[in-house]
Amino acid sequence: MELKFDAHGLIPAIVQDHYTKQVLTLAYMNAESLAITIDERRTCFWSRSRRELWRKGETSGNIQRVVSITADCDGDALVVEVVKEGPACHTGAESCFFNPLYLSEELKQFSYEGLYQLIAGRKNTPKEGSYTTYLFEKGLDKILKKVGEECTEVIIAGRKEDRAETVYEIADLCYHVFVLMVQMGITPEEITRELEKRHVVDHKVKQERMQ
Repeated sequence: MELKFDAHGLIPAIVQDHYTKQVLTLAYMNAESLAITIDERRTCFWSRSRRELWRKGETSGNIQRVVSITADCDGDALVVEVVKEGPACHTGAESCFFNPLYLSEELKQFSYEGLYQLIAGRKNTPKEGSYTTYLFEKGLDKILKKVGEECTEVIIAGRKEDRAETVYEIADLCYHVFVLMVQMGITPEEITRELEKRHVVDHKVKQERMQ
């Protein structure tokens, strides 16, 4: 379709994580940067402040590899789905959108990405009285100990075939594993990519690797 660039020759591009669907940033492209993005299969934008082309990750190494580009119904805005290598924001945050203005308590939905960001917030901005902040203050050994304890609790509940208790203990385990992930700088996207390439449903991956 024919795209509609504005008076400055630009079109807004909403960059979205291919795996989590999280909005990462809003940038602008001109015809040249869009052509480069398609040709190189990595995001290239037009910097309005510097008035020059810039390839995402050129200096930081945080490249965004393009999965798809979709135009809206009017052809005057783009959604660019990417697989990112590193944070999207220059602040080091996974997304540029991290300043909450409003959240409906009635309509909000749980997501693993949301939980991860909440836990990361407790590490980056400690909160007095927070159990999560307490774990980060105690350090890796304490976090690993809690992961081990929760694994044991899951086993005990499962062995009793107590469904409700097993759900409860798995939730506890998931939470503590996410704390460990944040502590080690491991993102949900990395786990997703690992599972995708393993075909984990049909193979005993760990045993195969140990042979």
